[in-house]
Amino acid sequence: MNKFTVSATAALCMGLGGIAHGADKPPVTIGVLTDMSGTYASMGGPGSVVAAQLAIDDCLAAECKGMKIDLVSADNQNKADVGAAKAREWFDRDGVDAIADLTNSAVALAVQAIAKEKDKVVMFSGPATTGLTNDQCSPVGFHWMFDVYSQSVGGVKAMIDKGGKSWYFITVDYAFGHSLEKGAAGMVKKLGGTVVGSVLHPLNTSDFASYLLQAQSSKADVVALADGGGDVVNAIKQAREFGIVAGGQRLAALLVFLSDLRALGLQTAQGLSYVDGFYWDFDDASRKWSARFAEKFENKKPTMTQAGVYSSVLHYLKSVAASGSVEGKVVADQMRQIPIKDPIMHNASIRADGRVIHDMYLYEVKTPEESKGEWDMSKLLATIPAADAFQPLSESTCPLVKKS
Repeated sequence: MNKFTVSATAALCMGLGGIAHGADKPPVTIGVLTDMSGTYASMGGPGSVVAAQLAIDDCLAAECKGMKIDLVSADNQNKADVGAAKAREWFDRDGVDAIADLTNSAVALAVQAIAKEKDKVVMFSGPATTGLTNDQCSPVGFHWMFDVYSQSVGGVKAMIDKGGKSWYFITVDYAFGHSLEKGAAGMVKKLGGTVVGSVLHPLNTSDFASYLLQAQSSKADVVALADGGGDVVNAIKQAREFGIVAGGQRLAALLVFLSDLRALGLQTAQGLSYVDGFYWDFDDASRKWSARFAEKFENKKPTMTQAGVYSSVLHYLKSVAASGSVEGKVVADQMRQIPIKDPIMHNASIRADGRVIHDMYLYEVKTPEESKGEWDMSKLLATIPAADAFQPLSESTCPLVKKS
């Protein structure tokens, strides 16, 4: 576990004999629980820790001036039992007040239950399952950036609009993949398409040959990849080699991150359409923040998961400062009351089910000839308004939602 103490402002103020600006504000410890070395490390991982630190720095310069804020981090190893054990250890022994990121849906669901039991705020930027804001929702849980519904609305519609009526899914075999396929398949059917088949693959698969051959033989218009991280990178590379696209089928990646596009390269990824919640070159504010992030993290631009960690941690800290408390329910209520203002989210608000809704975007990967630089990878096709990008509240199965 890594630990960074960022309370110099408070120490300096007290050392000068004055009363620290944050004397009436409680000390805070935030944990980033993410995949540090596995298939999702590039979209979350150490970059998420950097993003959380940037949020701490920014709040210390404003609403959190004088506060003592500690940051800890750990690897969940993409295992629910490992993530759950670390969360309990942090809450029970180490005094952690809130946890952010939570790449991997199975880990997220396990930690959600523990955080609810312990009255601790937990903020999800890495997982995709909508279970976090449906039957397993929590008054202290917030799903921040994307989910399977947001990824299917724009991506599926774009493919069907291009004539992709029949679909075959290649899906990673755990909660995230199952949920992603279910959401996308439901949208396919809702829009008049058909699902002709699907196949499951284990997490961290290196050889997609058998799965791609099944997809080819299905003759489906669209081969949809319901996976992410290293799996989606391997699948896209091998799909090109197998001639999936050359043979007339379309390839749809339901969850792609900027880090994945970089790993693929434009020659391989060009023409791929995908839905994203944050892109570094969206506007002046996103470019400025992304430049700060790159300075701290190996000159890399942030993914939407990393950007979501920054946004969620900053909003949490502002709420702690405003409420003067670290009690989960108190801070969670404050988070729902104050507006979300940062360089990351547009038209953002928090619903009763813990879903943070905001504008999402449909992008298309540029050709090598269109790109003007190393990170100039995508062009904006359409904005999906916040009200349309996520599951309607009327369809939520969250017990916290009052049905009219």
